[in-house]
Amino acid sequence: MKLDMHCHTKEGSLDGKIPVEEYIEELKRQGFDGMLITDHNSYNGYRAWKKYIKGRRHEDFLVLKGIEYDTIDSGHILVIMPETVKLRILELRGLPVQLLIDVVHRNGGILGPAHPCGEKYLSITNTRRYRQNPDILSSFDFLEGFNSCERPEDNERAVELAEKYNLSMFGGSDSHKIECVGTAYTEFEEPVTCESDVIAQVIKGSAIGVGGHYYHGTTREKMGKSHNILVEAFWVYNKVSGYRTHFKRKKEMKIKV
Repeated sequence: MKLDMHCHTKEGSLDGKIPVEEYIEELKRQGFDGMLITDHNSYNGYRAWKKYIKGRRHEDFLVLKGIEYDTIDSGHILVIMPETVKLRILELRGLPVQLLIDVVHRNGGILGPAHPCGEKYLSITNTRRYRQNPDILSSFDFLEGFNSCERPEDNERAVELAEKYNLSMFGGSDSHKIECVGTAYTEFEEPVTCESDVIAQVIKGSAIGVGGHYYHGTTREKMGKSHNILVEAFWVYNKVSGYRTHFKRKKEMKIKV
């Protein structure tokens, strides 16, 4: 089965430009069997699919629920929980990575760094947390080995890290615009019908293939050196947002975990 394992929707990500149904139609046109919705700190894209599309249209296409979580110290982490598990805390950004790992694993999920060798602050290997303890990677279940919005050398390094720490790899387009959809893929040799199937295959080390081609319309390429300003601004935004939701997260931890 061929899936895109890193997808941002208009309904779930502030910077997403692609409605869920348009996403599905384009992936089907390119021969994909499914997608993992990974909106930023939100399940709203998945909720839109479940409320307006599931059981009505595209029943031959698999839509899985995931999230791209913004940690306060280790960049963006992709999270997949069993279909029966709902944790509000995963929509409240800003947990430190070690606590995120504990929460996800205690509730039967898996997680791994998105674009692990990419932008400063956004990618785990370019954070102080990783520099203090590179072996934090051994606590993850997978990492993103091919992201079509990253540089080839960054993906090559990600593959090396996956091999070093014996981690499964996913491939994802990280699409925010329609032109990027379908530029990366993950191939599962065994059938996938739900999130638990993905989790089981990763845990037992089933063969998973990744690949694709690079998207040349990223914000980084368009802005050049001035893109660094945007990255620094995101760091400030992430810190402030993380601290603002501190008490909400604390309340959710008491209730849900």
